[in-house]
Amino acid sequence: MSDQMTDHTESASGSEALEAWRATFAANPQRDVPFTTLSGVPVAPLYTEADLPSNTDDAIGLPGEYPFTRGVYPSMYRGRLWTMRQFAGFGSAEDTNERFRYLLDHGQTGLSTAFDMPSLMGHDSDSPLSLGEVGREGVAVDTVEDMTTLFQGIDLGEVSVSMTINAPAAIMLAYYVVAAEREGVPPEQLAGTIQADILKEYIAQKEWCFPIDPAMRIMGDMIEWCSQEMPRWHPVSISGYHIREAGSTAAQELAFTLKDGLTYVEQAVERGLDVDDFAPRLSFFFNAQIDFFEEIAKYRAARRIWARELKETFGAKNPKSWLMRFHTQTAGVSLTAQQPLNNIARTAIEALAGVLGGTQSLHTNSYDEALALPTEDAVRVALRTQQIIADETGVASTIDPLGGSYFVEAMTDKIEADAYEYFKKIDELGGMVAAVKANYPQREIADASYELQQEIDSGRRVVVGVNAYTEGAVDETPLLRIDPSIERTQIARLQSVRAGRDSAAVEASLAALKTAASGSANLMPLLLDCTRVHTSEGEIIDALQEVFGKYTESPVF
Repeated sequence: MSDQMTDHTESASGSEALEAWRATFAANPQRDVPFTTLSGVPVAPLYTEADLPSNTDDAIGLPGEYPFTRGVYPSMYRGRLWTMRQFAGFGSAEDTNERFRYLLDHGQTGLSTAFDMPSLMGHDSDSPLSLGEVGREGVAVDTVEDMTTLFQGIDLGEVSVSMTINAPAAIMLAYYVVAAEREGVPPEQLAGTIQADILKEYIAQKEWCFPIDPAMRIMGDMIEWCSQEMPRWHPVSISGYHIREAGSTAAQELAFTLKDGLTYVEQAVERGLDVDDFAPRLSFFFNAQIDFFEEIAKYRAARRIWARELKETFGAKNPKSWLMRFHTQTAGVSLTAQQPLNNIARTAIEALAGVLGGTQSLHTNSYDEALALPTEDAVRVALRTQQIIADETGVASTIDPLGGSYFVEAMTDKIEADAYEYFKKIDELGGMVAAVKANYPQREIADASYELQQEIDSGRRVVVGVNAYTEGAVDETPLLRIDPSIERTQIARLQSVRAGRDSAAVEASLAALKTAASGSANLMPLLLDCTRVHTSEGEIIDALQEVFGKYTESPVF
């Protein structure tokens, strides 16, 4: 093999050569397709050095150094690979515990918990509103007994755990803390994340229990308590994932997510917390859509904006406060029920974008998720996808390999500028809480989703197997089916817990919780008290709704 040679040929990007190329390009026909990103941003036919930021060195920087465009750690994946964290949860706590053990045995390095719809909405399994939904979309958790069973035989002092739940997040955290205490693991040893991003619920996912202001208060209580009691825990995962799944553009996902996060920081500072006491434990959760370069640019812009705002706006002095650490999940909305094996390719491309964008942990969707909860075989393929990226492709050998790319740097700057335009509009409305109450981000997302769907429906934007390349036999895909008897079993378990507990202690704990909710005390210690006497999630929610009321959304058309 010959030695590496350097080509000293003069670059063709000189002004005369570039103008000549443009003339030649203009004389050639182009395909009749939208040359835009998935978000509708026009894509030029060629990017050159002129498209780089004027202050290239400062804007791009180095890995592990402000403004962290190239990554939050100096060594990135050369030091440690991202956490491979597959989202899992279905049926009973026993069923999901078995799946957790399966994933850990096959090389997963962190657990991510999916809860069923009743648990996400704050309903007990025996509520009339839970009928037909128990254990369907995730695991059913009604009491601390379910949480204990969910993690039975798993060393919670060693395994990092993520829980995707928002409105009742403080309750589920209390359950988790007490379940760990039973195993001899104190709160300060627990590592992981609970999503808890309540503003995102009103914007996109639509799972809430209370009006916006008291919901913000509960989340603030949890952040404050965790900053004092759980130094290894991320008390909120500020989530753009569901904003993107609702149909937003990349810039909208970035802008609304970051503004949510900055609002939580502002709230904590107003409570008297030092920004450096809690900001290092904040984390983010982004979508990895199918537009490869746009997604990579989005992650790079996100790090830069967050570092700047924490340092310059909030005066954070600890460099760890400036770091945006984030989890990525491939785009569920990109999966198709038609020709589902195509989803393996989609997920691999999206996962690669997350890795090249510098994610700290990653979930890869299973190819059958447009049809049902994933089977074990489909989950294994999804996990193997990450392992192939990590161990076979070479992309983890160098840091930010697309850094300096004319196109990627230009797209990073564009998304950053668009995000700040949204910041300006939100500030004019009085901040993020006021903007959400006015339905501003909801309306922006609805408009963007409509425009994209029009492109797909018209065939201008191709979705393989859906509006193009639809020919060929369709094989039946094996599906995971949830046994309807799980609902009856879960209800019987809940009723057994109620029958065996001290009812007077439950009533006293709920009364104390309502009293505290009527005042300004931090509610986390009261929720822990409720947990220790086996109070159910639905009972706690009902008690708090007596104080806080319920929320009704104003629809956006």
